[in-house]
Amino acid sequence: MAVCARLCGVGPARGCRQRGAAREQRRGAADSEPDTDTDPEEAAGGGVTEDEEAAERIEGGRPLPPSVEAGPAGRAPLSLLELPPELLVQIFGSLPGTDLPSLARVCTTFRRILRTDTIWRRRCREEYGVCENLRKLEITGVSCRDVYAKLLHRYRHILGLWQPDIGPYGGLLNVVVDGLFIIGWMYLPPHDPHVDDPMRFKPLFRIHLMERKCATVECMYGHKGPHNGHIQIVKKDEFSTKCNQTDHHRMSGGRQEEFRTWLREEWGRTLEDIFHEHMQELILMKFIYTSQYDNCLTYRRIYLPPSSPEDLIQPGLFKGTYGSHGLEIVMLSFHGKKAKGTKITGDPNIPAGQQTVEIDLAHPLQLPDIENLRDFSELSRIVLEVQEQVRREEQEREQQQEEQEHSQQAASQPASPLGGEGAEGEETTAGAEGKTQDKASASQPFVLPMGVISRNEDYPRTCRICFYGTGLIAGHGFTSPERTPGVFVLFDDDRFGFIWLELKSFSLYSRIKVPFQNAQAPSREAFDEMLKNIQSLAT
Repeated sequence: MAVCARLCGVGPARGCRQRGAAREQRRGAADSEPDTDTDPEEAAGGGVTEDEEAAERIEGGRPLPPSVEAGPAGRAPLSLLELPPELLVQIFGSLPGTDLPSLARVCTTFRRILRTDTIWRRRCREEYGVCENLRKLEITGVSCRDVYAKLLHRYRHILGLWQPDIGPYGGLLNVVVDGLFIIGWMYLPPHDPHVDDPMRFKPLFRIHLMERKCATVECMYGHKGPHNGHIQIVKKDEFSTKCNQTDHHRMSGGRQEEFRTWLREEWGRTLEDIFHEHMQELILMKFIYTSQYDNCLTYRRIYLPPSSPEDLIQPGLFKGTYGSHGLEIVMLSFHGKKAKGTKITGDPNIPAGQQTVEIDLAHPLQLPDIENLRDFSELSRIVLEVQEQVRREEQEREQQQEEQEHSQQAASQPASPLGGEGAEGEETTAGAEGKTQDKASASQPFVLPMGVISRNEDYPRTCRICFYGTGLIAGHGFTSPERTPGVFVLFDDDRFGFIWLELKSFSLYSRIKVPFQNAQAPSREAFDEMLKNIQSLAT
C-alpha cells in the first residue's frame, strides 16, 4: 500500500512528491486524493466521469492519445501514473480481486482505472471459472464488477463440500459456480444396489443477480420451481439455509403423493416393489424424518482426504451397500498404518459422521485357496487368529510404555531415544509395508464364503490384497455400539469390499468419480480436526 502510494506520488516521501509534481506539473489535487473504501464492491465505484471515454478506448482496443503513452520528454516513466492506462489494466487485472480495493484507496486515478470491466471479467474467469460471455450482462445493466463483488466474492465462503445436519442421515452438498449462478447440488447415491452407477444430484438452492442492488437467493426444493429463500453464514465453515415459501414444497395429493414421489426419486421404485417389511419401515421413517426440515438446514464444511505416495489407493469418497439401509456415502482416508472409512451419509443404526470401518494395514491376510474360501468357518478362523495377534501386540505396547514411564521416573531425566530393538522394529515394519505393496500389485481369485449375504452379486471375482479390519455395528438409535472383526478386500483402484463376520454380510464400495472443486483440506491437521468434529456431532 505504502509502496503504491510512493510510486504514484501521493505517499509520505517528500522527495517523491516533489519529483511527481515537477514531472506532471501538478496534475491536480483530484488525482492524488486518497480513497478509504475497502470493499471490492466499491473498488471501482463512483458515477460516470470524463474518464469513461478512456475506459471505452481500453475495452475496444483503440489507441490512446500519445500524451498517455510515455512519460514527459519521451523518457521512461518513473511513476505508475505515467504508465499507459491499458498497461495498468493488464497489471491490475493480474492481481487477486481482494487486493484491488487497496489500489482504489491509493488515488482516484487508480479508482477510475478499476472501473474498467476487463479487469473484473478476468478476475471472474481466473478465480471462479466463469466462462460465460460476460459482455451480455451489459444488456441487463449488470457489470462484471457487480458479478464479482455482489455474487462471487460475497458468497465465496460457501463454495465447496458440505454435510447437512439431518440427524443420522447426513448428506453431501456441493456448492459450485455454475455460469452466472452459485448452485447448491445435493449428491445422492445411485439406486440400490447398483453401486457402480454414477451419482445422482438435485439442486437445493441457487444464488444469482437479478438486478444491480443485491444477489437473490432462491430455494429449489419441491416441484413448483424456484421460490424465495435465504442463506446465512453462521460462522467459519458453517452456514444455514431457510425457505421463505414452504407451501411450494407441498403437493396437491397431500403427504401420500409427496411420499410416492420421494420414493421414486430416492429408491427408484414403489413401496409395493419392496417386499421386505423391515426395509419398508426404514424407508418410511427416513421420509418422515427428512421431510420435516423443508430445506431449512445447517451445513458444516467437509474436506476431501489428503493423499500421499504411500497410500494403498487414492483416498476419496465411495458409495457402498448397507443392507436394508440402501447405498451410503463413505470417505476413505489413510492415517499411517490405519485406514478409516467415515460415513458422510448414515442411518438410524450407524449415523453419519461415525467411523464405519477401520483397516489395519500392518496385518494383511493370506486367504485360503478358492475352495476353502467358500467355507465361512475357515475364513473366520483366519480372521480370529489375527484378531488375537493384534490384541497381544497392543498389550505388549502398553506394557512397554508403562516400563518406559517407570524407568524415566527412576532416572529423573528425559528418556533417551530407542536403540537397537526399536530401530529393528521400524525396519521390520518398513519391510512388511514393502511386501504389502508388492502383494497389492498382483491379483488372486476371490469368492464370498457360503452364507455371506451381499446386496450386489456382481462383485469382482479377483482381488489384489486383503487386510484385517473392524466394522462398527449398533442397534437402532446407535445403541450398544461395538467394533467387530472383518475382512477388508481391495479389488482395484476404485473398488473395495468389507466382510462383516458377525453379521455374515458383505458391503461393496465403488469410487465417486466427480471432480469436486474447493474441497481440498488446507492441511493434514485441518482434515483430522474436521473428522473429529463430524464424529463428535454424530455421537
